[in-house]
Amino acid sequence: MALTTWALGPALRLCAAGPACSWEMLHVAGAGVCGCCGALRPRYKRLVDNIFPEDPEDGLVKTNMEKLTFYALSAPEKLDRIGAYLSERLIRDVSRHRYGTSWFVKFANIEEDTPSYHRSYDFFVSRFSEMCHSSHDDLDIRTKIRMSGIKGLQGVVRKTVNDELQANIWDPQHMDKIVPSLLFNLQHVEEAESRSPSPLQATEKEKESPTELAERCLRELLGRAAYGNIKNAIKPVLIHLDNHSLWEPKIFATCCFRIIMYSIQPQHSHLVIQQLLGHLDANSKSAATVRAGIVEVLSEAAVIAASGSVGPTVLEVFNTLLRQLRLSIDYALTGSYDCAAGISTKIIKEHEERMFQEAVIKTIGSFASTLPTYQQSEVMVFIMNKVPLPSSQQSIEAGKAGENRNRLTQIMLLKSLLQVSVGFQCSNMLTALPSAFLDRLLSAALMEDAEIRLFVLEILISFIDRHGNRQKFSTISTISDISVLKLKVDKCSRQDTVFMKKHGQQLYRHIYLICKEESNVQAHYEALYSMLMLISIELANEEVVVDLIRLVLAVQEIAQINEDNLTAYNRCALFALGAAYLNLISQLTTVPTFCQHIHEVIQMRQKEAPYLLPEDVFVERPRLSKSLDHLGPEVFFWQSKISEVLGGSGYNSDRLSTPYIPQLTDEDRLSKRKSIGETISLQVEVESRNSPEREQRAPAEEITYETLKKAIVDSVAVEEQERERRRQVVEKFQKAPFEEIAAHCGARATLLQSKLNQIFEITIRPPPSPSGTITAAYGQPQNHSIPVYEMKFPDLCVY
Repeated sequence: MALTTWALGPALRLCAAGPACSWEMLHVAGAGVCGCCGALRPRYKRLVDNIFPEDPEDGLVKTNMEKLTFYALSAPEKLDRIGAYLSERLIRDVSRHRYGTSWFVKFANIEEDTPSYHRSYDFFVSRFSEMCHSSHDDLDIRTKIRMSGIKGLQGVVRKTVNDELQANIWDPQHMDKIVPSLLFNLQHVEEAESRSPSPLQATEKEKESPTELAERCLRELLGRAAYGNIKNAIKPVLIHLDNHSLWEPKIFATCCFRIIMYSIQPQHSHLVIQQLLGHLDANSKSAATVRAGIVEVLSEAAVIAASGSVGPTVLEVFNTLLRQLRLSIDYALTGSYDCAAGISTKIIKEHEERMFQEAVIKTIGSFASTLPTYQQSEVMVFIMNKVPLPSSQQSIEAGKAGENRNRLTQIMLLKSLLQVSVGFQCSNMLTALPSAFLDRLLSAALMEDAEIRLFVLEILISFIDRHGNRQKFSTISTISDISVLKLKVDKCSRQDTVFMKKHGQQLYRHIYLICKEESNVQAHYEALYSMLMLISIELANEEVVVDLIRLVLAVQEIAQINEDNLTAYNRCALFALGAAYLNLISQLTTVPTFCQHIHEVIQMRQKEAPYLLPEDVFVERPRLSKSLDHLGPEVFFWQSKISEVLGGSGYNSDRLSTPYIPQLTDEDRLSKRKSIGETISLQVEVESRNSPEREQRAPAEEITYETLKKAIVDSVAVEEQERERRRQVVEKFQKAPFEEIAAHCGARATLLQSKLNQIFEITIRPPPSPSGTITAAYGQPQNHSIPVYEMKFPDLCVY
């Protein structure tokens, strides 16, 4: 029925459309030859048969088409029969599998200056799509049929894509047939490879496989897609990949989207990214392998899109990925896709969720690496603001499940941040590490979790290392000649100097506190060593070098005094860390006497205490000693000696001789570290040392366990009181009548005004006026008080 309707249409329009129309419409009718009894057939049938040549490659016979057109004009009563016979010819050719569609392709290539009538190609789209899915038993025939179907679809696209009078080929009803047909042939690469015609005998067209032709057709289709058509062209791709479970191997899906991203116009790239993000959200409860496949395809597509135009989707990409990361954490913890109900019909495999999480983190890093610097900074701030920290209690969940979720979220977000920071290059550290971002990042460095601390150190290292020196410090050692490292060193810039003046003490304090953690392992000490060296190379002037030396000597004191009851490994590691750093910094400063002192101590350790050097500590089986409390003075680096030798070379000897004491803040208490007693005692000591009334104060009371306990309880009580006061204020402004609030504010305004009046009265009562004095009634001189703004000053005093 469809064939009859289609064939009657052009025949019925022959009279009105004229010769040009009939040429084009009959051009597509089919291919064939005249019957052997042509003389006995009706004239209209003979005329229709005569338009088809004996060899389909020769083209339609134009003169015979003109005869058919003239006949149709002179005998309009025959139009129905002409259309019926055309339909019969088509049905017969199709039933006999005569799929050579070259006539349609030639018709599609005809350029019309002013097309004057509407054509419908629904039948052709359906039929050609069916041919693309041919499953004929014979491989050669199946290949020919599929090739013909692809060529037919290509012809439809060429004929309709830019013609406003034609049916909209971008409608979902057409795209849902064309795109899957092309993808189906892209899938079956093995069939194309199984055919092996002789390269000497086959022509170029014969060599082309359905896969290659389908790819070429898909590229042409997407290249013609306008802004409003991208969605209709991409949606069938996503549905096809879903229906055929092609996300999990992800090879074919990645190949498809590479074709898509390189074929569409660059300014439309962000539309594809948006659709992939939406599809990821739509599949948020699908298997982890499916979600991982979508994410990796998104990674490929986003990198390609970044080279063109990503549009407004930058933060949307990261927001979606981080949301999926949190959902995956919940799935892994609860074992259910419905976290609220705790019941799921699907089995969630934890290792698959971890695989998905790693895919998300990798995608975040690869996409961020393509962004300009300012957008990378925005992305890092965006990620860091989502990390739950003790200092932002609104994002911390209580209970055991909440602790696990918080920890996993912190680790995954910091991993993501590390991926972004690795590809971040910025010459200005003030721009790279704004204060708010650095505060939150360093706050995470004070957490008890060793893995989180290590991530923070690695992130800081990636920011500071701007010349690729990080790998040269991957192994801690006391190298005798620093020149073999071939370090890239530039002079400290003004911006770096400002950065260290602003944030240097904050960095030193966190390094010091991290060194005191008992849960540190070799990776932590290697990261600390790299960080100390990179600061010395990238950000150091003389003042910074002095502070770093003081810091390392204070770290040596941590291991020597051992107030924190560190293990033998931790203490030996700190001794070895200090030796390795001082060995390199002495060579960087090129002060011979400084180098000599460090070298002498290292030599003494090699003889008497090799377990204090990195070569014996940072190995698979460390050599440790339990007699660390009985070490001789010759194996220590002495602050007095270093201050003396560096002071003679122009360094600030007063600062060098001052022991480093970190300025501790409330941030350390919020970090929940175990040595909170030490924090309080140090704060008491610093306050008493810096107070101007130090001599007048009574002797400080002895710090005991009860004192520390009381201090902790009191600080908590004060916090609770302050929190309750704020709650009452908020509640009052939410629930109190307007008149009461207005009266309260009015009273405060009156009090403020009275205070201001007192201040103004003082400021406008100056010393004796230049206008002189007057005599009071009792003969006493009285100052003539004049407001400042009315006083007259000499001209030289006014400018």
